[in-house]
Amino acid sequence: MNKKVNTLLFVLGATLFNIIVAIISFILFTVIYAKFIMNMIPESGRGWGFTLIFLAAIAVSFFVYRYVLKYLLTKVNIEEYFDPIFVRKHKRKSGSE
Repeated sequence: MNKKVNTLLFVLGATLFNIIVAIISFILFTVIYAKFIMNMIPESGRGWGFTLIFLAAIAVSFFVYRYVLKYLLTKVNIEEYFDPIFVRKHKRKSGSE
């Protein structure tokens, strides 16, 4: 495989990993909320819990993704295996014109 294929597979895998972590977090927080917290909140305020669960699941997936990515970047030489996603077409000239 070449660097472009490696980059594409990495981006797809990382996206899938982030979505899976968000779904697992959402399910886990929903179970915890329904089992322990929902009964303590008045009925009129229970809907906000699911909004907060959704936001918390996104935040958790973001932090887990960043932690795992930092760990992988210390273990893998990215310049050897991956191609840059954004490449400048024209180099800027240094100095004033």
